[in-house]
Amino acid sequence: LQLAESGGGLVQPGGSLRLSCRASGATLAHYDISWFRQAPGKEREGVSCISGSGDTTNWADSVKGRFTISRDNAKNTVYLQMNSLKPEDGAVYYCAAEMAPICGPNWPRVRLSEYDYWGQGTQVTVSS
Repeated sequence: LQLAESGGGLVQPGGSLRLSCRASGATLAHYDISWFRQAPGKEREGVSCISGSGDTTNWADSVKGRFTISRDNAKNTVYLQMNSLKPEDGAVYYCAAEMAPICGPNWPRVRLSEYDYWGQGTQVTVSS
């Protein structure tokens, strides 16, 4: 499985972006997908998670109500719609895949090392 993020860029505060995580080499529907972000000098943090079926989702408190995660398994793609962006949302955004179920109540405690596949990341900059 290979993952490729796209959709990052420069946006003004209050603006929106939609990130895509496109998979190749395997059927994405078999995997739970998480979005992470990492700002310079900070640890990588979980942003959101969506189960393979799409039935279970998780959100970091910092993005709840502003970001939406979705998936189109027919297109082998997971999306992260980001609205009302703030400067502190600026980071490199990564998607990661794990075949074992990870979304749910324990998602915040899932270690980064438990994810089997990572994309290369896409840069999001929020600035006026």
